[in-house]
Amino acid sequence: MEGHTSVTSLIVVLVAAFLTPILLKKLRLNIIPVVVAEIIIGLIIGKSGFDIVSPDPWIDILSTLGFIFLMFLSGVEIDFSIFSNKKKKAKLPNGKLEPNGFLVSSVIFLFILILSYAISLALQLMGFVENAFFMTLVISTISLGVVVPTLKEVEIMKTGIGQIILLISVIADLVTMILLAVFVSFYESEGNTWLLLLLFLAGVLLYFVGKYFQKKQSFFEALSTGTIQIGTRAIFTLLMVLVGLSESLGAENILGAFLAGVLVSLLSPNKETIHQLDSFGYGFLIPIFFVMVGVELDIWALFEDSMVFLLIPLLFLGLLISKFFPVMVLRRWYDWRTVAGAGFLLTSTLSLVVAAAKVGERIGVIDNRMSSALILLAIIACIITPILFKKVFPLQEMATKKKRVKIVGANQVTLPISQELDKSHYEVCLFHVKKNGIDLDEAASDFDVRHIGSFTEDELLKQSVFDTDILVVTTNEDQRNYDLALFAQEQGVETIISRIETPDLSTPLKEKGINVFSSFFSTKAMMKAMIESPHIAGIFTTTEEGLQEVSVGNLEFDGMKLRDLRILGNSIIVRIFRNTESLVPHGDTELRLGDRLIVTGGQDSISDLRDAME
Repeated sequence: MEGHTSVTSLIVVLVAAFLTPILLKKLRLNIIPVVVAEIIIGLIIGKSGFDIVSPDPWIDILSTLGFIFLMFLSGVEIDFSIFSNKKKKAKLPNGKLEPNGFLVSSVIFLFILILSYAISLALQLMGFVENAFFMTLVISTISLGVVVPTLKEVEIMKTGIGQIILLISVIADLVTMILLAVFVSFYESEGNTWLLLLLFLAGVLLYFVGKYFQKKQSFFEALSTGTIQIGTRAIFTLLMVLVGLSESLGAENILGAFLAGVLVSLLSPNKETIHQLDSFGYGFLIPIFFVMVGVELDIWALFEDSMVFLLIPLLFLGLLISKFFPVMVLRRWYDWRTVAGAGFLLTSTLSLVVAAAKVGERIGVIDNRMSSALILLAIIACIITPILFKKVFPLQEMATKKKRVKIVGANQVTLPISQELDKSHYEVCLFHVKKNGIDLDEAASDFDVRHIGSFTEDELLKQSVFDTDILVVTTNEDQRNYDLALFAQEQGVETIISRIETPDLSTPLKEKGINVFSSFFSTKAMMKAMIESPHIAGIFTTTEEGLQEVSVGNLEFDGMKLRDLRILGNSIIVRIFRNTESLVPHGDTELRLGDRLIVTGGQDSISDLRDAME
């Protein structure tokens, strides 16, 4: 009977976790993070609601594993490549250069930590908390699990301010987790914090072991498919070894889990592996943990204490103050709305607050009332602050900069090209002389079309046609295309593509570095390829497998060998153009700044590659 009860309670929790995202979708509550909704569902079926879940060993074990896996994935989420981002600083709309992301993020987090300690001391003096250092960790933490999806959703992850917000969150995640481990070790082991050094030394050793086995790709490749999946086995072994070692040394198991995640992130596994880990964690174990957090939270008992009505607003105010004043450092470069929006998003906090509350209650540094109040605070913060961020932050102004493409001349080639170019990377404008009889008003809903009087140089100058990154000249007259291409080069246009059907005109343009295409010769070459090599020709005609160019503009990749490139996903580099050279890529081929990579593969992978390299 007892076993039956255990299984029944577990089924209730699993069904609740399964139904949560469905209810969110049906009720259109996309503003609420799924993990917050899981805690709310747990409140409904737990002590605060119908009380239909009974604690038992099955649920306790799975919930603990969910907690451990949550901390592990928090470490995996940290992208250490952002610490070494050496891209050229972009110029902001106000004329200033973007700040050094790592330096300004470190300064801001230091201010957050100092201000959080001051707020914690004030709360201690008022009698709300007993340990100011513990509360400092709670107030200074920032939720990567909320910040990352929000930045991706509004498409500012790759902007300067987006990277700064992300860096602050990453630093907060790293530092607060380490300080929490040190605090717990000191609190429980009477100052034997030196034992933590053994854990970190073990982590360093395992990192080098992992790097060694990564070089043995030929040996392990056969063990990475089918029922073997050696990579996944290695990750779970690493996780449990460090969790076990962490507990043996008197530290919290979550520190070992977090360290395992950091090591996995540093070893740069492929995206498919990360996807598998996310699917397993967020699809099974982690929802059980968050639902059980809600199940065990007794809201009614919490509010029996009148002090809670004052404590939670004070803590929320403390969260806001601890983030808003430090981010004012950014006012030197950004406007008020940008800075205020960043402050709101950085106030979001969830996973580490829940972790700290659970750990703090276990070691006795806070009581059940304070633990419940902190979890409730995290729920409130995660619902309110992302909404305020979207309301305040100037999203349109901060959108990722797109390449400007201006096309002179409308025809059967330029019209579909204008529609098919990736709108997240290219801003297309087509200039068209209306008298030629082509009506583009209906077909050009996805890009800008401007009707002009003529294709003369003066008219195009008047329309600012030459103020662009890429110019495509494709009128019906070869001589005009030739003259406009040369004139555009004089105006400083970096990339020019001109349609020339006459061989006598195309050769001089090619000698001047201007790209030339011919509809007749392109069609003839494609038909010849289809006859001789139909499968190769298919690469050029299939949208998903088409060839695309990615430029290397990030110093991080200068000198990197292709075999060490971990961001290809399911894309393949088929050719490298370096100045006037055309290189066949090999594993030992080193990338150089300015290289143009010709790639094929999935659109998402190519987009990620372009974002990282350009």
